Amino acid sequence: MNSTHMHPLPAQLDVLIIGAGISGVGAACHLQQQCPDKRFALVEAQAGFGGTWRTHRYPGTRSDSDLFTFGYRFKPWRGNPIATAEQILKYMDEVIDEHHLSQRIHYSHRVLSARWSSPEASWHVEIQHTPAEGDPVICQVRCNFLWMCQGYYRHAEGYTPEWPGMSDFAGRIVHPQQWPQDMDLTGRRVVVIGSGATAATLVPSLAGTCQHVTMLQRSPTWFATGRNANELADTLRALDIPHEWTHEIVRRKVLHDQAHIQQRCVQEPDAVAAELLAGVREALGPEHAHLADVHFKPSYRPWQQRLAFVPNGDLFKAVRNDQASVVTGQIDRFVPEGIRLSNGDIVPADVIVTATGFNLNVLGDIAFQVDDQPLDFARSVTWRGAMFTGLPNLVWVFGYFRASWTLRTDLLGDFVCKLLQHMDSQGKRSVMPQLRPEDQGMSLAPWVRPDNFNPGYLARSMHQLPRQGDRAPWVHLQDYRKEKDDLPVAPLDDGSLIFN
Repeated sequence: MNSTHMHPLPAQLDVLIIGAGISGVGAACHLQQQCPDKRFALVEAQAGFGGTWRTHRYPGTRSDSDLFTFGYRFKPWRGNPIATAEQILKYMDEVIDEHHLSQRIHYSHRVLSARWSSPEASWHVEIQHTPAEGDPVICQVRCNFLWMCQGYYRHAEGYTPEWPGMSDFAGRIVHPQQWPQDMDLTGRRVVVIGSGATAATLVPSLAGTCQHVTMLQRSPTWFATGRNANELADTLRALDIPHEWTHEIVRRKVLHDQAHIQQRCVQEPDAVAAELLAGVREALGPEHAHLADVHFKPSYRPWQQRLAFVPNGDLFKAVRNDQASVVTGQIDRFVPEGIRLSNGDIVPADVIVTATGFNLNVLGDIAFQVDDQPLDFARSVTWRGAMFTGLPNLVWVFGYFRASWTLRTDLLGDFVCKLLQHMDSQGKRSVMPQLRPEDQGMSLAPWVRPDNFNPGYLARSMHQLPRQGDRAPWVHLQDYRKEKDDLPVAPLDDGSLIFN
């Protein structure tokens, strides 16, 4: 795996990419292909590439997006639609290898601060390098442009709410993000708190390896179930169609189908809900089908939060085989023998896993200054969900919640390269969004509109994030169908971007 290097980080760069996860590696490929003359490097806080797929090491870690759209558009995916973390890391390793990126990635380099100087039109970035042996070293880099690919949550620790009595519990409490590699659950009763993609992955992975596993959810989640296979991909592969063609055709078909289901979720949510529930009932089998209405029927419409896919119905199989069960209820407190619910029931546990979400990381938790003034990111207004008023020469890759994150990595890769080429051709050194006179009085909304998407980790941190306006280009659409047409032709000369 590409995770060791001995080359020093250059002190002067055109572009610094922060993060070597799915976004950063994708950004580097686009930059290298479309702007081959740019001097660039990637810095990564972890000791290797992969981001999320390196951080999460709990049993069964897998994508909850299909890899035809979660994979890059330029690198065909050859496996099943839902992939394990190991398969995704292998795919990324190949991309780094094929694009000769290992010389450009600097691991164990954490960005501490970034200061913009208008007179110099450059960023001064302070980075702490922690070598495998020896003391940490501080290095300074000057660059013209920052490409923020560090994701949106803190990799160091997950989010666990504070419940009363946690110190009374006699067993062990673990967050999936800090999964102990020596964890032996043989003969243990495990309770997984949560009902999102992490819980839906963990429960079937633990079922059969421990005495019993219980998914304790405060409220249900919509689940879709189906085979971990793509019939069209299988057919095209059997016909020996070139991998590049297969990848592009299947990708388009997946996006077409996703657009259709999302449209139906808005136009006929009750019909979609009924279909999803029917799928869950069938997967649970006749003896457990009644559980669908009790534990798998949320109060919100499908797709208002991420719709989790259960490949091959493995979560429901575990319930059907009585290796796993689901409990829905509010937690009153932890007690020595497990968890007491508000109705007085006790859920017994030897180990409690809190699959309760992320802590949002805003711009990599980096201290930013613009011309000696500390940045208050929450006062910014976003330009197309990628750039921000008051922040020059910076793009933040924030992917899609409902579609694959990587779709936006690819779109923004094209956009940043187009922007850099435009600046070069005009002889400009800096670019920054600025509200035009006609935009001054527009109403501002949160970074993500709660009626559009409202998971807990966003709701808890929305006050730290920029605002969006009520018209283009000041909106953060979170809509791939629209952005795939809008972003490539986004005007750079409509007065919303100030070049110097």
